[in-house]
Amino acid sequence: MVAFPDFARTFLTMIDVTVQNFETEVLKASLTTPVLVDIWAEWCGPCKQLGPVLEQLEVEYAGRFVLAKLDADKQQDIAGQLSQMFGVRSIPFCVLFAGGQPVDGFVGALPAAQVRQFLDKHVPSEGAVAAEAQADEAEALLESGDTDAALAKLADALAHDPGNDAARSDYVRLLIGTGAYAEAAAALEEPLAREPRPLHFDALRRWLDAIEFVHQDERGNWPIEQYDAAIAQNKRDFDTRFAKARALMAEGQWTASMDELLEIIMRDRKWNEEAARKTYVAILELLTPPPQKPGAAADGKSAGGIELTGKAAKQEDPQAELLSSYRRKLSMALN
Repeated sequence: MVAFPDFARTFLTMIDVTVQNFETEVLKASLTTPVLVDIWAEWCGPCKQLGPVLEQLEVEYAGRFVLAKLDADKQQDIAGQLSQMFGVRSIPFCVLFAGGQPVDGFVGALPAAQVRQFLDKHVPSEGAVAAEAQADEAEALLESGDTDAALAKLADALAHDPGNDAARSDYVRLLIGTGAYAEAAAALEEPLAREPRPLHFDALRRWLDAIEFVHQDERGNWPIEQYDAAIAQNKRDFDTRFAKARALMAEGQWTASMDELLEIIMRDRKWNEEAARKTYVAILELLTPPPQKPGAAADGKSAGGIELTGKAAKQEDPQAELLSSYRRKLSMALN
């Protein structure tokens, strides 16, 4: 029997899975933290060898996954379905759930080193967990109005996990919003070097380009009337139209900017290597809300993903309605 120090018991949850709690303790719980289901039986010798190994690893991973135990004799329906799903006929059999779905499994009393290899394919690293916590703290600080502290937390998050794109996006947006353009450009270098270039970071770069245009080009100080006067003389003066669209984009006048870009797209979609279309798409991306965090209820659905009915479910968010409208306009212009 493995003896655990008192502090370790914080992470030793030892959930017993039943038909009644399977959805809550496994499916829903795995939306936020991976859940490893150990299918075992009292009469199974190898199961008794594997059990202490899994319990020790749950402590070692300190909350990065949750261990759940399922007695194959007492919960035959669940055990049978999982075994059939993976084509397995023996125990011990472990299934890892993540994002509400079974994603991988292994059979047999594997040594700790092999189980670690299995877990490390699916369980977030310590750095990733720390980064996510710091990003959550940054969000709270920003809501309280402490922008500097939020920026510091996001910088710490990226130091722990440079691959946390959500934190990087928030960091770049905040840097741009506070006028730290050089720092924002530096933070964009890594994702923009990827192939293919991620759409969201390309959008942030185009926003930054528009701001730099306003600061560096003499037309950045033109009043709107001056742009309009030049365009009135030549409807196909796409360079001036694009300059106007970028100036509007830099000021956060998103729909006015898209309206001007649409004028270029309708007349010559290929102009300047499709710069107008690409910038239009970038604005749509910037206006699109980030994905909801795991476990959050989607619009029109309950936290369990259940479709809602009635008036409340049919009311569309004004932002979503606006984006839908401008996506349709772009589609019509391209077709």
